[in-house]
Amino acid sequence: MNGMVEQIHSIPGLIRGVARSYDEAVRNKVDHMLSLSVKRVYLTGCGDSHHASLGAEMAFEHIAGIPTEALTSMQYARYAAQFMPKSEPGTNLVIGTSVSGEVSRTLEALLLGKKYGATTIAMTATPGSRIGRAAEIMIDTTQPPFQDPPGVHVPGVRSYVANQIGLLLVAIRLGEVRGRILTSEADKLRKEIELLGDAAEKTIAACDGIAKQMAEEWKDAREFVFVGGGPNFASALFTAAKVLEASGDSALGQDTEEWGHLQYFARQADTPTFLISAGDRDLSRMTEIAVAARQVGRRVAAVVPASASSITASANSVLPLAEGVREMFAPVISAIPGSLFAAYRSDAIGEPFFRNFTGGRSTEGGGGISRIRTSDTEGLDQMPS
Repeated sequence: MNGMVEQIHSIPGLIRGVARSYDEAVRNKVDHMLSLSVKRVYLTGCGDSHHASLGAEMAFEHIAGIPTEALTSMQYARYAAQFMPKSEPGTNLVIGTSVSGEVSRTLEALLLGKKYGATTIAMTATPGSRIGRAAEIMIDTTQPPFQDPPGVHVPGVRSYVANQIGLLLVAIRLGEVRGRILTSEADKLRKEIELLGDAAEKTIAACDGIAKQMAEEWKDAREFVFVGGGPNFASALFTAAKVLEASGDSALGQDTEEWGHLQYFARQADTPTFLISAGDRDLSRMTEIAVAARQVGRRVAAVVPASASSITASANSVLPLAEGVREMFAPVISAIPGSLFAAYRSDAIGEPFFRNFTGGRSTEGGGGISRIRTSDTEGLDQMPS
C-alpha cells in the first residue's frame, strides 16, 4: 500500500487519539479572562495549516459567537495586522497554526499581531520552535507517532486533520466560557469531535475502492478542479493541494459560487470536477453547479453524503461522506475522498510524490529555493530571546 493511503487509513485512530488530550491542553491554556475579552479572532497559517484554519472559521462564529477571519499568514501579517480594530488588550486574538513551528510567514504573522496589540496563540507540534516561542500562548498539537515508508516523503494528511481538531476545540472552549453554549452542550460537541473518528472510518470504507477505480478511469486527465463552499472551501483547497503534491498535476480549489462565474467557461470540457458538500447551506447552489458542470461536459464526482441526492443525481461518480456530520465539522472528513484519489492517482500514472524533488526542487530549509522556513521575516525585533 502506498504511504499516503496508509496515512489516510490512520485518520480515524488519529482523531480518537488526540481529541481528549488536545481538549485538555486547550482548557489549560485558554483561560477565562482571555475567553471573555476576545471580540475578534484571526486564524492564520500557510498551506495545509491555512486550509485547516479556513475550515474552522464557521465553528468559531457559530459556537463561540465571535467574528472570525481566516487569512493566509502573509495576508494577515503584511496587509491586515496593523489595521485590526483598536481596542482593549485581549480583544484581538491571533491563532497561528504550524506543525513544524518554523514557517517564516506564520512566525511573522504572530510577531506582527503582537506588535499591533493582539494576543497570540501558537498551535504547533513543535513546542520549542520559533513559532512556539514567539506566541504568548502555545498549544501543543503533537500527534501520536506514525511511520511513513523509509526514505519517502509523503504528502501529509494527518497534520491537517489534527490541526482542525485543535482549532474546533478552541472554538468550543471560547463558546462555553462566554456562555454562548451550556457546559452540557459543550461536552456534547466535544463528544461529536471524538466521534468524527467513526465518521472518518465510514468515509474511508465507502470511498477507498471508488477513489482507486476513478484514478484508473481518469488517467487521461491532466487537470482537476475541486469545488466547495463555506467550510468546505477549505476541503477543496486542501484536496487540490494533495493532487499537486502527490502526482504533480495541475489542480485548482474553487469556491462554489465562483465556479459558476469562471470555470463554467473553461476550454477543456471534460476536466474532472469534484463537488464537495455537506448537503447543508450550500445544497441548492451546489445542485445547480452539478447540473451545469454535467451540461458543459465535465466529469463530475460528488463528494457528499448519500442523502444529498439532488447533487448525486448529476454526478458521474459518488464518493459518499458519512451521514450526520454537522457542516461546521465536515472538513475533518470531507477531504478524505479527494486525498484517496490523489494518492491512487500517483500510483496510476507512475508519478512519485512531490515529483521526487527533481527539477531544481529540494527539501532544504523546508522548501528549498522557495524558502518556506528561511524567508526574510519582518517583525523579528519582537522575537523573544
